[in-house]
Amino acid sequence: MAKKSSIAKNKKRAALVAKFSAVRDSLKKQLLDASLTDEQFWNLRRKLAKLPRNSSPIRVRNRCSITGRARGYRRWFGLSRLQLREMVSFGEIPGVTKSSW
Repeated sequence: MAKKSSIAKNKKRAALVAKFSAVRDSLKKQLLDASLTDEQFWNLRRKLAKLPRNSSPIRVRNRCSITGRARGYRRWFGLSRLQLREMVSFGEIPGVTKSSW
């Protein structure tokens, strides 16, 4: 089980990403305009840089929905590899079986 503070910090980051996504997207779209002068470009870059660091989507960590474990995350299931293996062994995930040969 991950530390509660790590899970809470990640949830806070996800909330900030949702809050600032519209602003961040509009600034990035304006930066792609080829007719900008250098001064306008750098003003837009400064505005983008003044946004909170944790509002960037890259800073949100994928975590297991059960344990909060960050490593070994399987995107398709939303679980860590350990929880996935355990649930598959108990038959709790339909259509998935543990391989054996």
